[in-house]
Amino acid sequence: MAAAATSRAPGKDDTTHKLHFRMINEQQVDDICMDVFYKPHTITLLTATVLSLMYFAFTRDDEDLDNNLRVGVVVVVSFFLVISVLAFPNGPFTRPHPAIWRMVFGLSVLYFLFLVFVIFLNWDQVKTLMYWLDPNLRYATREADIMEYAVNCTVITQERILSHFDIFAFGHFAGWAMKALLIRSYGLCWTISITWELTELFFMHLLPNFAECWWDQVILDILLCNGGGIWLGMTACRFLEMRTYRWASFKEIHTTTGKLKRVVLQFTPASWTYVRWFDPKSSFQRLAGIYLFMILWQLTELNTFFLKHIFVFQASHPLSWCRLILVGAITAPTVRQYYAYLTDTQCKRFGTQCWVFGHSSHFYVYMGWCGMNKIK
Repeated sequence: MAAAATSRAPGKDDTTHKLHFRMINEQQVDDICMDVFYKPHTITLLTATVLSLMYFAFTRDDEDLDNNLRVGVVVVVSFFLVISVLAFPNGPFTRPHPAIWRMVFGLSVLYFLFLVFVIFLNWDQVKTLMYWLDPNLRYATREADIMEYAVNCTVITQERILSHFDIFAFGHFAGWAMKALLIRSYGLCWTISITWELTELFFMHLLPNFAECWWDQVILDILLCNGGGIWLGMTACRFLEMRTYRWASFKEIHTTTGKLKRVVLQFTPASWTYVRWFDPKSSFQRLAGIYLFMILWQLTELNTFFLKHIFVFQASHPLSWCRLILVGAITAPTVRQYYAYLTDTQCKRFGTQCWVFGHSSHFYVYMGWCGMNKIK
């Protein structure tokens, strides 16, 4: 009996593995100085949710089916986010507050379940769902139907070049700065940047907006927008790596200016992890994982353009930029968890956010395949 009890006792390696997994999946907040912001408040949440549910239940109009459906969806999502705050793990980040990242994980689960639901709909049914969300989409047109791409490439004038520096060019630049902050590797960022331009050439016959003049693709895209964004993001990474992370408690700060500064700094990282994707002694599994990471990254971005083209909505539509913001928020903890699994020999499991995002990527492959068949 004693021998059996001894065999069931967790070993030192098991404890180490659980600790490393917990650091990327359930990061704890160190040195809590304001307990009121970190207590569960379950009774308060229960009371607020019950009262809000009663309000919506007793004030709805039985005759207005469309409005009841919309309010019902919003309430379901809101309740799920409340459950996310109470039940889901923090993930690898705790700033500005763990509840934020729990809700991000909750939204990623909802997004994943929505993709599962969409798999069982045909093209017309998905369009009907989109028209219900926004009736104006019935009159939407593709950018490729009203704009010309890669025409008169030999005509290079100052006015034409300046016309390309619009809000989308700024979004391109800012997007690559954010990607560099997430990936934190010049080599990996430049590889993804160049292979993405090759991806545009490969799918140019299906997506007309991928057609670009050589000077637009090489100089404006790769060198200026991509290169400038990568440089800015990596410069920020170097600055954050050199910082000394010592956080003072609110109780230790006695000036109003100091307290306000501490509030602003709450939206900065609590610490910074030095990242090294490539290593001279990298195993084949690590190299294969890096290649898989780049492929999934390209699939995620490519899926954005296929969705716009197949279901006909422009980049300025809320469906487009809300999805980009959501995927960007989901990607941050996903990259951190995937890097830890790939490079930390003591981390033997995928983080939950990485697991959900991986499943969503499989749907991107399926939707991209369906999209190519639809375009053909």
